[in-house]
Parts: sequence; C-alpha cells; structure tokens
Amino acid sequence: MNPQIAVQSKPPAMRALSRIVGRSILAGLVVFAVLVPFIWEVGIADQDFAMILSGPVQAHPLGTDSLGRDMLARLSAAVRLALGFALVTVITAAVPGILLGILAACKGGVIDKCLGLLADMLLVLPRLLLILLIVAIMPGALLTVYGAIALVLWTEYFCMTRALCRTVLALPAVAESRLKGLGLLYVLRRHVWPELSAMLMTLSTFGAALTIMLLATLGFLGLGVSAPAAEPGLMITELLRYYAAAPLSLALPMVALFLMTFSLMLIGRAPRR
Repeated sequence: MNPQIAVQSKPPAMRALSRIVGRSILAGLVVFAVLVPFIWEVGIADQDFAMILSGPVQAHPLGTDSLGRDMLARLSAAVRLALGFALVTVITAAVPGILLGILAACKGGVIDKCLGLLADMLLVLPRLLLILLIVAIMPGALLTVYGAIALVLWTEYFCMTRALCRTVLALPAVAESRLKGLGLLYVLRRHVWPELSAMLMTLSTFGAALTIMLLATLGFLGLGVSAPAAEPGLMITELLRYYAAAPLSLALPMVALFLMTFSLMLIGRAPRR
C-alpha cells in the first residue's frame, strides 16, 4: 500500500490528534532542553566520584553515569544538541536543494541534466555508507558530521522539488499566467509554492528525525561527537556496559532519542492539507 494513501485515508480527527501529540512531545523536549541549564547549575562534565552510577537522589535527580556526571545536565544537553543539530542540518540541506530543484525544473536542458546526474550519483550510494566514508576522515568532528549528513539530505529536497515544479509548471493555469505576461516569480509564488510548502514541511520533519538518528548512530559507533560532549548515541555507548548496574542511566538517552524521532514522525505523517 502506498504510505501517502494510507496517511490520507486516516480520519481527520486522527490526523489532528497525531499533530497535537507530536507537537506536544516536541515542545516538551524543547522546554526541557532550554530550561534545565537555567534551573540546574551543574555542568555536563562535572564529576561526583562518590556517586558513580547512582540512582536518583536529591543531588542528582536522574542519577549519574559511569564517571559520576549528572544525568539531568547531560540529558538536557544531549537533547539540545540533537534538536539544534537537526534544525541547522535540515535548513542547510533544504535551501540549496529547493533552489536547485526549482532552477532545474525552470531551465531544463544542460542545467537539469547536470544537476540530475549529480543527485543520482549521490543517491546510488547507500546513505549511511557515504556518511561513514566522509566522517571516517575526521572522526569526532561535529562539523564533518554536519557536512556529511547535509550532503546526503539535499538530494531529497532537490528531487522532490524538481518533480513537483515540473508538474505544476505544466498546468494550464501556469500557461495562462504566462500568456498574461506575469513573470516567473509570480508563477512560483502563486502556483508552485502552495503545492511545495506542504510537501517540504513533511520532508523536513522526516529529515530532522533521520538526522537525529544518523547523529546517534555515528555517536554510538564512536564516529560522532567526542567526549565529554553529551549526545544520545555517545551516552548509550558509554553506559551500555553498565546496563545491569545503572539501567535507568542507560534508558534515559534511549527514551530521549525515541521521543525526539517519534514526535517528528508524528508531525511529518500528519497532512497539512
């Protein structure tokens, strides 16, 4: 079954509920990530050697990790890093992808063929493999991870934008606008953007969820951000060997990672139209 058809067939009340639940979870995560540093003045690298792998206590409401670092401070920093990283990466991938997609659809010819060939070359390679190859050059550098993921994501925006623009530009209403002497900017604003905006919002939320998962995967493999930075994947790999002694500390970054991706997926699956 086509996923888009399955989503559209949901009752309006269910679609609205998905949006509300997704936005509520995401808003709660943002509030948690932003407010904790102001109300909990403990650094992510501060160590309490007397409370290593402890459970929740007054001094450490969410316990500590294997180095005695406060899990509340580290978890809020990890959520802040993941969401901020996803936002910047998606914007970086979306802007050139959309602009190049519109350019290819409007101009056609050699420009369209060259851009299409470049996108196809990147799409042929497995996404994770390409990112691993790039990140392996400079492991532990957040800037490298950012560039690698953005390089992979822009192709999706390019392909979707180009395909949609081609369809819209072939409509009779667009031909009528051109016969009236209306310029390309008017056509893009009046005919293309209304069709493009809903698709881009869905693509961006899914792209943000994918970015967070890729960042966590690289962190888990030791190719993402370096310690003592707090990031869900890195925190999981640091605590995995201590799962029996501190199950709560291990579960916290897993739950945060799930909630971030789940909320974005709920928002992305809810149609705007």
